[in-house]
Amino acid sequence: MSKYYGGKRSRNLFDPKSAEPFVLSRTKLDLFVNCPRCFYIDLRLGVGQPPGYPFSLNAAVDTLLKKEFDVHRANHSAHPLFESYGIDAVPFEHEKIEEWRDAMRRGVRALHAPTNLMVRGGIDDVWQNSKGELHVVDYKATAKNGEVSIDAEWQGGYKRQLEVYQWLFAQNGFKVSPIGYFVYVNGKTDRQAFDRKLEFDVKIIPYEGNYSWIEDALIKAKACLMSDKLPPASSECDFCTYRKAVQDALQPFTKKDT
Repeated sequence: MSKYYGGKRSRNLFDPKSAEPFVLSRTKLDLFVNCPRCFYIDLRLGVGQPPGYPFSLNAAVDTLLKKEFDVHRANHSAHPLFESYGIDAVPFEHEKIEEWRDAMRRGVRALHAPTNLMVRGGIDDVWQNSKGELHVVDYKATAKNGEVSIDAEWQGGYKRQLEVYQWLFAQNGFKVSPIGYFVYVNGKTDRQAFDRKLEFDVKIIPYEGNYSWIEDALIKAKACLMSDKLPPASSECDFCTYRKAVQDALQPFTKKDT
């Protein structure tokens, strides 16, 4: 958790009276899917969930993967892994690639007219096949025994993430393949010694996305933001459970003397 967490903020809040498009990041949309109450407390009341610890090694892997694929992007060539996995594509070259990768400030953007929400998200990569279709690509890094996959229940967020990116590119007029890819790197832990280096296995996992859920999610998210009523706590949300437990624990200290 960051020591710079400031608690309540006064910026980037949704104002029901404003006619300006409200920028909604991919992560905030996923927050709504997971817990409307936390979503509301964040974007209407200005109290976001405390950030987690930064994954510096994961960020380093992302950076190196982008550099590696960028070499092939510049050369209009297929990565050697593409042949191994039967992927008919090359990294997509576009003048906005760095803008699309800027998750913090820019990213891929699309205005959802029915809600006046400006949805945005920062991609890792995008490849283009011989039919001109784009394949959205996301990098993932871990260190575990056995094969990596995207089949765990908690990885549903990974799939929604890719689907939001597919939707964003489609909204920008690109021809998007329903097949996206996860480039999943797994740190090897079976070596005899560290020897100042960490080796990885690299696996490309195809995923057929379906972003039909996004339209309904955006409409419901906008209705949530427009409401003056706090959504109910979710029994499946750790943050809601924590807040309730703290509230209950503090009751003896907050009761007035009779």
